[in-house]
Amino acid sequence: MKLLLADDDPITLDSLAACLEPEGFTSVLARDGAEAFALWQQQRPALVCLDIMMPRMDGYEVCRRIREQDASVPVLFLSAKSEEVDVVVGLRLGADDFIRKPFGKQELLARIHAALRRSQKNGGSGRPRAFTMQDIMVYPHELRATRGETEMDLTPREVSILQLLHERAGEAVTRDELLDRCWGLQYLPESRTLDQHIAKLRRKVELDVENPHIIETVRGMGYRHRVSAAVG
Repeated sequence: MKLLLADDDPITLDSLAACLEPEGFTSVLARDGAEAFALWQQQRPALVCLDIMMPRMDGYEVCRRIREQDASVPVLFLSAKSEEVDVVVGLRLGADDFIRKPFGKQELLARIHAALRRSQKNGGSGRPRAFTMQDIMVYPHELRATRGETEMDLTPREVSILQLLHERAGEAVTRDELLDRCWGLQYLPESRTLDQHIAKLRRKVELDVENPHIIETVRGMGYRHRVSAAVG
């Protein structure tokens, strides 16, 4: 999933991209407001993160122009400007959230997930359909899964892993297939990276990580979704 990040500080931009990439997001970077708006028009990312004080065009103006053309794409302000008036101006221009710098990685990810969920609930035909895996329901475009009343936030990469295993239910999916589909050939991660992601994902979706019934290890090959396993 592609996100547009705009900030005139290259260190901040690189830090944001480094924070989001392991979660499966692809970052499009802009160092001023005019570049941010041009990139938004060209690439139509799923979400936009804007600093306020930027050269050529400030974040407020970028947000205003985006809202003239698209009322649904989530727009978040990430800014050291934290006076109430700054927040009010941003929200009145149509921003979905205002995150004050400095902020932590987990807060940023939580706000992004929440904004994406709200966006997908409010529209969007042609999005991937929800699907079940044993006792959980996965909502790909909302980046979440549910088990009864319990909700689980998922990263785009975790959704990709579950989608592939669901598509190939009952079959062993090799590590190479998972890496190619969920990371891409350009990234070329190690198998250990995949195993670490599976372990993290199991902690979210399995009732018992020591006896998984959704993602089963196939020794020497990869992983499999156990379609016939009994729950509980």
